[in-house]
Amino acid sequence: MPMKAAVLTSPRPVSQRPLQVIDVADPQPKAGHVLLRVRACGVCRTDLHIVEGELPPTQPSMTPGHQIVGEVIGGPTEDIPLGSRVGVSWVGGTDGTCSYCKRGQENLCDSPTFTGYSVPGGYAEYVLARADFVFPLPAVLDDLHAAPLLCAGIIGFRSLRVAGVEPGERVGLFGFGSSAHLAISVLRAWKCDVYVSTRGKSHRDLAASLGATWAGSETDKPPVELDRAITFAPSGDVVIAALSSLRKGGVVAINAIHLDRIPQFDYDRLLWGERQLRSVANMTRADARDFLALAAQIGMKPKVTVFSLHQANEALMAVKNDAVDGAAVIAA
Repeated sequence: MPMKAAVLTSPRPVSQRPLQVIDVADPQPKAGHVLLRVRACGVCRTDLHIVEGELPPTQPSMTPGHQIVGEVIGGPTEDIPLGSRVGVSWVGGTDGTCSYCKRGQENLCDSPTFTGYSVPGGYAEYVLARADFVFPLPAVLDDLHAAPLLCAGIIGFRSLRVAGVEPGERVGLFGFGSSAHLAISVLRAWKCDVYVSTRGKSHRDLAASLGATWAGSETDKPPVELDRAITFAPSGDVVIAALSSLRKGGVVAINAIHLDRIPQFDYDRLLWGERQLRSVANMTRADARDFLALAAQIGMKPKVTVFSLHQANEALMAVKNDAVDGAAVIAA
């Protein structure tokens, strides 16, 4: 039987509506996989990079989407019975044999599978996922509010870990989209003072409403030196702005799978003094489990805007134009 899916055959600007919602064959059962009925799928900026070709195509056609809330309807296991509600994230599988996997760094696997990029994703009615890479979802997290947690939330949480954030520190968030507006909830739970630099008054207002100590525009410098900073925008200029706000010994973590470029900068003024610049690559299953448990514990409830599957192009356009405060979610 066919199902509806939003399919990309030719990457191009999202303003040209590159996704087509068409009938495709249902995914077929496969050993080691569960078949899911998609209940909701978050829209991530990485989807935009895929659709517009900033990440090169891996297949002749692809269905994006990697923040999937699904119900198990096939291929159940003892731990994941029929009817279970599970989440699927960006890393859909690893080889388990490379040197990185063996040393516990599966986020750096040499041969990973990426949901919605190297295998079909969640902008569809049904999807297959590796059983060992799905995550049971706490009952307190409903479908719409769980979906953005599955990449934006997890990778934001990993960014805090990569930056080495300690409770009570002064932390800067540069850009305030889906991932940052979830990270701030974790930081507030850790009693950190949060300083947000972002374009768009509505984003600054949202940051203030979520407990930011200070919220300024992308050209404003935080009023204090920061212990840690995380950049969320795919802009090298933002990285330089974050570096210029650090104390000596501070860390900038770049939360971006694609960056336009990093401009030439003054080493003596911006990096010297044992400041560090680190990139954040993917996530591990441990990150996912730890974050989802914390999200349930602190009652995390992201702000969401809902789109239908037929509005997938509009959802991506809203993300590109920063027209969504919080997260965009595709739901039936």
